[in-house]
Amino acid sequence: MDYRVLLVDDHAIVRAGVKMLLEKQTNIEVIGEATDGREGVEKALSSQPDLVIMDLSMPPGMNGLEATKEIKKSLPDTMILILTMHDDENDLFQGLQAGASGYVLKNALDSELLTAIEKVMKDQVYLYPSETRSLIEDFLQRVKQGEDLSTYKLLSEREEEILILITKGYSNKEIAAQLFISVKTVETHKSNLMNKLGFQKRYELVEYALNNGLLKKET
Repeated sequence: MDYRVLLVDDHAIVRAGVKMLLEKQTNIEVIGEATDGREGVEKALSSQPDLVIMDLSMPPGMNGLEATKEIKKSLPDTMILILTMHDDENDLFQGLQAGASGYVLKNALDSELLTAIEKVMKDQVYLYPSETRSLIEDFLQRVKQGEDLSTYKLLSEREEEILILITKGYSNKEIAAQLFISVKTVETHKSNLMNKLGFQKRYELVEYALNNGLLKKET
């Protein structure tokens, strides 16, 4: 399957390097470049790429996190992979909550970026290895301390909103009508929810929402 990719980064040399790498792949086509978040959103909306490779720190106006949110809001089927120089856990979580499906450092090997692209395009979440270990250690430490892990989540605001409506018993068609989106978009968000949380059945989503107090949070 061929992937149409949009590069969003304010450094020309980074875009050139990534583009050169990707264009060597037979199944990847770089269809555009953007130098800041706002331009990235505009080009994503006009070209509707399969994947956006997004930098976080860009010129004032709209950073990578804000651009990620805007793109996912309008193009839920477009996958976003963050490529950044910042090895920062808060940035990682904010990126995932904004709707990104992967997080790779700019000093990573070429092979790691290509692996991340393949994972993300298969609707999986990709984190660079050292951060995965850090997250597991942090999670286990929180469990030992008896911390409420309901805030320890990877869901975007829209995904959480749809999860709450699912828990209330609304059908995909009813959810689409309430949120003024298409049924297909609801189904895509639901599929992303299942994948992120590792569930296969609708009732598992309901149990998750109840156990994590999402309905209480809403009220």
